[in-house]
Amino acid sequence: MLGWEKRKGRAGRPRRNASVWVFVSRSQYKFRDLTVEEVTAVSRAHPNFCFSMNTYTFKDGSQKDLLNFSGTVPVKYGNSYNIPIRLWILDSHPFAPPICFLKPTANMGIAVGKHVDAHGRIYLPYLQNWSHPKSTIIGLIKEMIAKFEEELPLYSLSSSDADRQSELLSYIARITEGTDGVADKVVLLDLSEGAAKGGTMDLEIFALPNVEISKDFSSSTDSKVVVLTVNSLGNAQTYLDVIQSNVDLFRGIIPAISHYSQNSMLLVASQPVEIMTYVSWKLSAFPKSRVIGVGGNLDTERFQYILTKLLQAETLGKDAWIVGEQGEDKETMAARNSREKVANRAVEVLKGKGQRSWSVGLSVADLTDSILKDKRKVHSVSTLAKVNELLISSGCHYNYVIYTGFDN
Repeated sequence: MLGWEKRKGRAGRPRRNASVWVFVSRSQYKFRDLTVEEVTAVSRAHPNFCFSMNTYTFKDGSQKDLLNFSGTVPVKYGNSYNIPIRLWILDSHPFAPPICFLKPTANMGIAVGKHVDAHGRIYLPYLQNWSHPKSTIIGLIKEMIAKFEEELPLYSLSSSDADRQSELLSYIARITEGTDGVADKVVLLDLSEGAAKGGTMDLEIFALPNVEISKDFSSSTDSKVVVLTVNSLGNAQTYLDVIQSNVDLFRGIIPAISHYSQNSMLLVASQPVEIMTYVSWKLSAFPKSRVIGVGGNLDTERFQYILTKLLQAETLGKDAWIVGEQGEDKETMAARNSREKVANRAVEVLKGKGQRSWSVGLSVADLTDSILKDKRKVHSVSTLAKVNELLISSGCHYNYVIYTGFDN
């Protein structure tokens, strides 16, 4: 039995026809009367649904304030479950179908299947064949329930998943502590299509200090450092499969970031990091010194740590670096007095280390700390290399050992 709460209404939330009219009248809905009429019918059929007006971010980076519903639908799949969903009503409703998402709680996982993708977006024949006036939101919900009863879209997280959640929250706490005295404010731009997802929700729950969650690019105005973590992996098998998708995302993001934070440093963590760092540099028109990628920073820190332990000499370990392309093609650089066999042993240990998101996050925090505090610390990052004013490898970025800090 999944440990989900039973369906219940939320007292105090506006549901009345008049309130819906206020939301819709203040927006750009083209068919207001029809929208209000259908919203009212949905409220009567599903009294547990709550509606609000929020900013929706589309795949191309554009944003709109849209009316949306949140609530649960009853599903029988052996036992009885209440599946949390969120429906976004487009401004051309009812002539365009809603955009539908699951809205899992912290103890739920998304079961990717025929009608649900990894981001929780719901795909149904009813949506594909939407046609007013035959198609309605109530009819859509009925088909949604029927499909969910064939294949349950959510599952209860196991204890190991719960452990990873705990580890993630510990990481968030460490990152927040690390920003103390470094940044006056941290703005998280949640540009994922639809509602806030896992990590964003955790930030909202724990109300971390000096952290603002927003979908508006202007919230990042005059940032000193902008960290880019957006990825559109989807069902791709390799990073190269998603290059075009990520480039399309960056075309909607980088110009806005460079407009609002013209003097910022861009730190790219999106994959493939070398290519996306180059794309960021071209789209932003920033000097090459103000666009870097995370590169080999994480692997270098790990390599130095392992080597130090094996050699039992901290000074020798700090003279070792990971350079080259991030991934399997990375190369090691070690001082001559570091024994080759020991260095090879360190590389083997390093290969066993994963790339958990919070490990990358710690590396990003390390780089950000060096930049904001102007530490002039040496890091292995992705940066544009020029020889005789020519781009090496035709526009590719490679990881080099550089000093970080603002130019005086």
